Amino acid sequence: MAIATLALGLTLFALFFCLVGGFFGPNSTHPFENPNPWANLLSIASILLLPMASIVMAGIMLRDRKHAMVIFGVMLTLLVAGCVIGIFGEVEPSAATLGLPVERGPNMEGKDVRIGPVASATWAAITTATSNGSVNSMHDSLNPIAGLVPMALMMLNVVFSGIGAGFENMLMYIIVAVFIAGLMVGRTPEYLGKKVEAKEVKLAMLALLIHPFVIFCGTAVFAATTWKAFVANPGPHGFSEILYEFTSAAANNGSGFEGLSDNNPAWNIATGIVLLLGRFPALIFPLAVAGFLAKKKRVPQTSGTLRTDNLTFAGMLLGTVVLVGALSFMPAVVLGPVADHLTVVTP
Repeated sequence: MAIATLALGLTLFALFFCLVGGFFGPNSTHPFENPNPWANLLSIASILLLPMASIVMAGIMLRDRKHAMVIFGVMLTLLVAGCVIGIFGEVEPSAATLGLPVERGPNMEGKDVRIGPVASATWAAITTATSNGSVNSMHDSLNPIAGLVPMALMMLNVVFSGIGAGFENMLMYIIVAVFIAGLMVGRTPEYLGKKVEAKEVKLAMLALLIHPFVIFCGTAVFAATTWKAFVANPGPHGFSEILYEFTSAAANNGSGFEGLSDNNPAWNIATGIVLLLGRFPALIFPLAVAGFLAKKKRVPQTSGTLRTDNLTFAGMLLGTVVLVGALSFMPAVVLGPVADHLTVVTP
C-alpha cells in the first residue's frame, strides 16, 4: 500500500509540475518548483516512473515478462546512451568563452548554478525521451553534441514515453525486426504466436516513416523560404532550431530551441499541421496492425519459432531502431548539430 501511494504521488507530481508547466509556467526552471538537486532528482524519478511501469504492465498482460525485459532493456540502453553523450557534451566549455580571458569550465550558459550542467543534460535527455516537455535549462544553450541528444531521442521516439508513443513506436520496430530476422534465418516471422506477413510490415513501416516525413517537410519549407527570417541564429545552429521545433511538434514533446520567433501564424499553423500528421496516423497504423494480427489464429510455439525474449533479439531490435530510425534522420542531423559542432571545434 505504501509503495502504491508513493507511486501515485510521484505520478501526480510529474503530471502537474513537469507536464503542464507547473503553477508558475516555466515548470522546473523556477526555483520555487525545483529548488535544489534533491527536488531535481525527485522530478526525474517522477518523469520516468509511469512510462517504465507501462512496460512492466505489458509483460504481465502478455504473460511474457522476459519479452518485456528485452523491450525495457533496449529502451534503457538508448536512454543511458543519450544521457552519457549529453553529459559528455555539456562538461565541455561553451564556444561563447573561446578566446576570452576567463577560466573555461563546463558549459553553464542557460543553466542555474543550483542544478549545474550534469543534471541539466540528464533532464534534457529524459524529458525528450519520455515526451514530457519540461525543462530545467535552456536547450538552445546546450553545446551542439549535447543539443543533438534531445533532438535524436524525439526523432527515434521509442524510449520510455509517458504518453505511450514510445512503446507504441517500439512495437512497430519489433514487427520490422521480427520480419527481418525471419528473412535472415529462412523462417516465417511470428510475433506473440501470430504470423507477421507483408501487410503488417507495410503498415509498420508507414507508421515509422511518416514521422521523419512530416518533420522534414516542415523543416525544408522554413529553411528554404523567407520564413527562415524568424530564426535569430544563422548557419547550422539556426537550422538546428528549425529542425528541433518540428521534431518536437511531431513527437508531441513541447520543448524547443527557443532561439526563434515561433509565436506567429506561420509557425503556429505549420507546427499544428505537423503535430496532427505526426500523431494521428502514427496511432491509426499500429491499431490496424493489431487488428490484422488479432484476426489470425495463434501458431503453436516450436523449436523453430523465433524467440523474442533473449539477448539475440534484443540486439536485433536495437540494430533495427538504429538502422531504420537513426539513418532516416542522419542527413538532417549532419546539416544541423553535427555541422554546428564542427564549426565550433574548428579554429
